[in-house]
Amino acid sequence: MREIAPGQTLDGYEVLDVIARSGMATVFKARDPDDGRIVVLKVPHLQFEADIVFHKRFLREEEIGSRLDHPSIVRVLRPKTEKSRVYLIEEFVEGESLRGRLGREGRLPIAAAVQLARQIAEALEYLHREGVVHRDLKPENVILTPSGGIKIMDFGIAFDAALRKMTWSGLSQTTGTPDYMAPEQVEGQRGSSRTDLYSLGAMLYEMLTGQVPFGDGNALASMKAKVVRDPEPPRNLRPEIPPGLEAIVLLALERDPERRPDSAFELREMLAHFDSVVPERLGTHAPAAERFTPRAQRFLAVGALIAGVTRGRRAPPRSPRSTAEYGRGTAGPDPRASSGRRRARWRTQPLSWAGGGRARAMSRPRR
Repeated sequence: MREIAPGQTLDGYEVLDVIARSGMATVFKARDPDDGRIVVLKVPHLQFEADIVFHKRFLREEEIGSRLDHPSIVRVLRPKTEKSRVYLIEEFVEGESLRGRLGREGRLPIAAAVQLARQIAEALEYLHREGVVHRDLKPENVILTPSGGIKIMDFGIAFDAALRKMTWSGLSQTTGTPDYMAPEQVEGQRGSSRTDLYSLGAMLYEMLTGQVPFGDGNALASMKAKVVRDPEPPRNLRPEIPPGLEAIVLLALERDPERRPDSAFELREMLAHFDSVVPERLGTHAPAAERFTPRAQRFLAVGALIAGVTRGRRAPPRSPRSTAEYGRGTAGPDPRASSGRRRARWRTQPLSWAGGGRARAMSRPRR
């Protein structure tokens, strides 16, 4: 067996070109022999094919990706014949990675950054509803399409409630990328849906400021810093960032998972109304159960039904995968978690509610 190269075939697929190459695998552009469509083949380097953990990672990615169906998720295709070696078949997506755009522009226009974050949050809503936690969200794993959409890819270290037979210990050597890992991942925990929200917060921080939250040292220093201290407020690096948007970013980057937004749905809604979020004052956080007024809870419930999303804040989980769906963190509160940054409250029409964590419920003043 030898390494694959353009001009060769792999189980009938005509290998056309190299899209990307990493230390572990090469991604090829290829043509399906049956219908002529263009696909992507992700082929590990030969030295990794005998690695059991790496092999499980590929199997996991195929199992998860092949059952997901969302316009913002890269589809993983099932092989039509038995494979002659380990590789993945994915849909081919035109565009560039978010990392590529950040490399060109440094930081993005505020409106563009918020729009991308909202699209990623919407994709996370779907993933978490399906019981999947990505656990490795980063700009390299987000493709920006020519139409303005996004595609999330690479589910190699994702957690899927439907695949519990694949043990956590077998995949514990690789649990994320240091700049975007949540503190609970740094401490060796599996993570939850709120782990993905932290990673999205780190990505939004970078899109707005041009740098990652803890990028002033090596990887080990970065991981240690996010466990023991708070990031530099984004407005210190870019003053034109709206205060409400800064509050949302810092909320997503809370060290304690319980203090982050309850769900991707909640974070997306906050981003949609960031101009209605205003810093209130320094202080402690409202308990999670007090984050919404009863009226706001009814509003969100109706909105969730309209969107076809079952949230069930007051209902018991319906299945094992509801752990991710309802945003319950697996880790308990971190006693070192900060309570000294700005709190926020935000007002929306026709009613007001608190987005979670640093926010608290408030009533719109009568005139």
